[in-house]
This record gives sequence, structure tokens and C-alpha cells, in this order.
Amino acid sequence: MKFYYVYFLKSLTKDFTYVGFTQDLKRRLKEHNNKEELSTKYYAPFDLIHFEAYKNIKDAKRREEYFKTTKGKVTLKQMLREYFKKV
Repeated sequence: MKFYYVYFLKSLTKDFTYVGFTQDLKRRLKEHNNKEELSTKYYAPFDLIHFEAYKNIKDAKRREEYFKTTKGKVTLKQMLREYFKKV
């Protein structure tokens, strides 16, 4: 069964969150933590704080694009308010 994932990472050392999209969540998290991704390498290591799985690639990409907007970031912080309260 093939899924497409929208995922949320939180840097363990800096005040930085990242939203991404992938078909292989374990591999992608490993790439981020091994500093193989240019856009996130200065913020590693990361904790995976949330992910969503979709059967349709267009649905997943649309959700990723939404979470990268200001309104989407507010929604994410509201969804995970208990997590962000303790951080």
C-alpha cells in the first residue's frame, strides 16, 4: 500500500520547525538528521512531531502547501498546542 506523507519536524537545538512531503518517512527523517538536506542541515537534529498520510499525491501536496502558509502554521500550532506549550 502506497502512502504520501506530510510531516512536521522540530529542531532539538534551535527554535525551528519544518514541514515536508515524502513517500518514505523513515528515510526522509534520517536524511534531515544526517544533515543531507541543505535547507535544514543547520537546524539538525530533529524530532518528528506530527505526520499525516494520504493515498493521493495531490491531496498530500495541497496539505503541505497549506501548512507552509501563515494560516497553516497557526493551524498546526493550534492542533499541537499541548506539545508547543511544553516546549
